[in-house]
Parts: sequence; C-alpha cells; structure tokens
Amino acid sequence: MTRIFVKNSDDIKNPNVRAAYGNMSGIVGIFLNLCLFAAKLTAGIVSASISVVADAFNNLSDAGSSVVTFLGFKLANRPADKEHPFGHGRYEYVAGLGISVVILLVGVELLKGSVDKIFNPDSSTEITLVSACILAASVLVKLWMFFFNKILSKKINSSALKATSLDSLTDCVATTIVLAGLIISNLTGLMIDGYLGTAVAIFILFTGVSTFRESLSPLLGNPPDAEFVSEIKATVMQSDIIVGIHDLIVHDYGPGRCIISLHAEIPSSEDILKAHDSIDLVEKTLERKFNCMATIHMDPIATDDEYTLNLKDRVCKELCDSENGFSIHDFRVVHGETHTNVIFDLVVPYETKHSNEEIRSTAKEKIRKIDPKLIPVMHIEKSFTESSASTRNSSR
Repeated sequence: MTRIFVKNSDDIKNPNVRAAYGNMSGIVGIFLNLCLFAAKLTAGIVSASISVVADAFNNLSDAGSSVVTFLGFKLANRPADKEHPFGHGRYEYVAGLGISVVILLVGVELLKGSVDKIFNPDSSTEITLVSACILAASVLVKLWMFFFNKILSKKINSSALKATSLDSLTDCVATTIVLAGLIISNLTGLMIDGYLGTAVAIFILFTGVSTFRESLSPLLGNPPDAEFVSEIKATVMQSDIIVGIHDLIVHDYGPGRCIISLHAEIPSSEDILKAHDSIDLVEKTLERKFNCMATIHMDPIATDDEYTLNLKDRVCKELCDSENGFSIHDFRVVHGETHTNVIFDLVVPYETKHSNEEIRSTAKEKIRKIDPKLIPVMHIEKSFTESSASTRNSSR
C-alpha cells in the first residue's frame, strides 16, 4: 500500500511525503469506517440493539474524522504565502481538534440515547448469527486499523495518526463489549443493552477528550522531542569553533516545519570573521538536515582564563546538582578594586518548588562563602527544552 500511495516513502522529513502518508491513512479510514458503519447499522436495526447502533455511529464519526485527517494533511502541505510566511503545517493539529469535536458530539448524543434506554428498556433486543459475525469481523478490522495507523504514526511522528490509532483500539474494546452484552442478554434475559451503550459512549467521550488534548498541546507550545534536541546539539557541536550551546529554542510550525534558534559559545580569542563564517555553515547544515530555519547567536567566552574557569566550576558545584537540575551558562567575571562581579544565567526546572527570590538568596550565600568579595549578578530563567539543562551543562 505504501508503494502505491507514497513515493520516496523513506524521506519522511519531506512535507510532501508526510502528506502522502496522511492521505493514505485518510482514504483507508474513510473506506473501512463507512463499510463498518453500514454493516453495524444493519446489524443494529435487525437486532434492535441501541448499543450496536451506537457503535455504528461511532464508526460514522470515525469516517468523518478520516475526512478531516485527509483534508488536514492536504492543507498542511500548502506552501508558505504572504499571510502565512511559515507555511500551513499547523493545519494537521487543527484537523486533530476538528476530529476531537466530532467525536465528543457523537459521544454526547449516544450517551443521551443509551441512558434513555436504561430507563426505558426494550425487550425485543436479540442477536442473530449474521449480527454476531459482523461485530466480530469489525473487531478484527479495527484491530488491523490500529496497527496500520500506529505504524504510520511512528514512521512520520504524527500525533494526529497516533490519535487515530488509539481511536481504533478503543473501538475494538467497545465493539467487544457490545458483542458480549448481546450474547449475555440473549442467554440470560438481562436487559443490559442501555448500560453497554452507555459504556460505548463513555469510551467515545474519553477518546475525544484525549485526542483534543493531544492536538491542542502543540498549538499551545510543546517542548521539542528530547531525541530531536540531542540531534541538533550533536550537529552543532561538530563545528570545531563551538565549545558549548545554550538557550536552544525550537518553534513548531507543524510536523517537519520548525525554526531553530540557539546561542553558540565560542572562544573570545577567535577571529570574529572566521567565527561568523563557521556559524553560517552550521546554520546551513541545520537547515539542510532538519528542513528548518536556523538562527545562531554567538556568545564569546573566556576559554584560556584559568581563574574564570576554576571559579565557574566551583560555582557549579555549589549551585548545580543532579537533584535540583540547575545549570549555568554565560558565565563572566568583572574584576573591581573592592569587589568582583560574577555574572551568569541560572537555569532552573519548571517543577522546582522554590521561588526565584529563594533561589537567588541561597545562591548569593553560597557564592559569598567561596569569596566574600564575589557579588553574584544572576538571571534566573526556565529551560525551553527538556534536554536544555544537559545541553547547557555540557558547555564550558
């Protein structure tokens, strides 16, 4: 199937290839979900089962979701224009939000119908061999769709396709519950159809909420993937002139579309024109490798001043450890007749329990213990990436 729908399928960082994968998933989802809707609706009408009908409309909502997925990938692949200079990649996330809304609406309606069936049970519910076979077959189809979309989501790292795969897995559980309930009702005479329909509706609502949160999160701004951060760092550090990096920021404008900015530390003794040329080469390397825009700010640091290097090591030992997750960068020393200013940025995790004032006060006390003439001038900031602390600690 990939050979038919996706050209150059291994070039997953190419937006056109991503779009082809999304289109393939959308087409397959539309076709299979419509088939399942028609089959389950027929089975539900024949058996007079509200839970089967609920499951059928769940598949109809899935078909609508596949349409939204298809359109989302199509729109996301549109080139940049005057109104959207960074492209339209976030349409993929918007498509996920649209899918979520459809799922939630269907879940609410089915929940209302199922609760009504609990208070007004219908004793005419029965299961036939054909209905049972249809439901069993749908479980197998949805299980295949789960693995199909899961593989595609991992292949192109797509949150939209990951949500689609989880939706299919939830459908497997829901349909299995419906089938088991019909069998139990016919064998025991217990009127549990409404309760099972409620269970199916709750599954649908849970999927809708999960999909909504996962699609909304990148629009609000997620930290970049730790592996991606490591790849960026490794690429930048291949330059002989760069001795460390910090303040790495990845702006996400849709899967495969991003802007990377960072501060690169270079020895202050380097020729400025040579350093600028090297930084330009690193920017171009990042752009080619990650299909992104890259901006690097040069930070000159003292690499041959033993006093500064030793003092930085002592300050790091006092303030930074594996438990608090703190790190330091932009460390500079300004000597004076009566005191010495120690200037640096202190990076603290978001989950730290101490306020900035508490951190600042503790840091001043510890630094003054090293030498009473030292006056710390620090800027406290949070990290922009999950791996930023380790990235900064690696810099000299």
